[in-house]
Amino acid sequence: MARPTAPGAPVHEDPSALDPATTASDLTQHFVAWVRGAAPYIHAFRGKTFVIGFGGEVAAGALAQSLAYDCNLLAALGIRLVLVHGARPQIEAEMARRGLESRLHNGVRVTDATALDCVKAAMAVTRLELEAQLSQGLPNTPMAGSYIRVTGGNFITARPVGVVDGVDLQFTGAVRKIMADEIAADLDQQNVVLISPLGVSPAGEIFNLPMEEVAEAVAVALRAEKLLYLCDAPGLLDEQQQLIDSITADAAERMMQAGQGLTEDLDLYLPCAIRAVRQGVHRVHLIDRDRDGGLLLEFFTHHGVGTVVSRDPLFRLREATVDDVGALVSLLAPLESDGTLVRRGRELLEQEITRFSVVEHDGVLVGCAALYPFSEERAAELACLAVVPEYRRSGLGEMLMRRIERRAREQHLQALFVLTTRTAHWFRERGFEEVHPDRLPSQKRELYNLQRRSKVFMKSI
Repeated sequence: MARPTAPGAPVHEDPSALDPATTASDLTQHFVAWVRGAAPYIHAFRGKTFVIGFGGEVAAGALAQSLAYDCNLLAALGIRLVLVHGARPQIEAEMARRGLESRLHNGVRVTDATALDCVKAAMAVTRLELEAQLSQGLPNTPMAGSYIRVTGGNFITARPVGVVDGVDLQFTGAVRKIMADEIAADLDQQNVVLISPLGVSPAGEIFNLPMEEVAEAVAVALRAEKLLYLCDAPGLLDEQQQLIDSITADAAERMMQAGQGLTEDLDLYLPCAIRAVRQGVHRVHLIDRDRDGGLLLEFFTHHGVGTVVSRDPLFRLREATVDDVGALVSLLAPLESDGTLVRRGRELLEQEITRFSVVEHDGVLVGCAALYPFSEERAAELACLAVVPEYRRSGLGEMLMRRIERRAREQHLQALFVLTTRTAHWFRERGFEEVHPDRLPSQKRELYNLQRRSKVFMKSI
């Protein structure tokens, strides 16, 4: 999931969910807002490497061409794209056509010589069909005027899995090494790299590899920004069958060990996701393979449509730097416009940036607060407490308030006060008590704006 949004910009999770009665003017406004809201992701993702893994069900499904369209758009936006496809249903069909019966051991195919012939045939056809879909450029399609160079190669060195529980898996293999430099060289040429899950050994043998493990290994070797799996579920679901939009690797591992509601695909993909983020992949996304436009909704909308697996929690609290000024201007502007906050210009923010603490969600600033100390009176002002609307029920305001309290205590201050016109109840519920403006430090009292008639709340720290 993209998760973060441009602070202050209205972003709609899915334009198709708009009310049918929406007017043309409303649609135009929604479209403009959506494009503007996507801009931070476009800037953040340009030049980054995404690895997308999907099974043969996707390659042969009704949305295969839509997937090609969306991959074309990602490539056009400067994203370095690696696609890893599977072909399980195609292999099953080829074996059935030849009158052969599949043999599985613990869900893993036993690939003998005849099965390997079916694997090679199915992989070749699937790859050719995907290349054809990615190469379209008809004027009445989303790929009009585009040309994607799709490349591949012997990027994977494999080894045999060997004998497991007394069963010889024969030509079923595991990844031994990924030729990351060669893949990166293709990506540097603005090619889309398409990888089939076949590997060769130094002895020249061909091995059938699990798609999900190949995608994991490629993402780790390339130090990819994102690894995404298209799966047979919306993502991970909690005990109430609600989508889990983000989860840490440790929590996902506990969920996996408990066997909590995992589908056939998730049972395969989740262990790969956990290992990938622990080995340096920034984020792993699990999204529904049957969701049209799922890639775009996941990467370019605020809430996304699936589950993000990360090594650490997506929220990060830190002190602001001058690089945050632009994001702070955008975050504070709506609250300044409606009178909730006193207007601060960019120049003033640059001068006072060290007073601010900020919270990031997946690398994008989504909240802030500032500390203005009055050392002589042993007090400090909590100012500019703001959180983007989508996260106002996520506890970020309280998190920022505690951060400011801690900073005030570190400066040996004893009281924290806030001036507010709209959120008196919020501060009262968190231990602040309303006081007369005369209780303000003298310097602040002289600047008190009688026209705003802000209420003053204070608490001991």
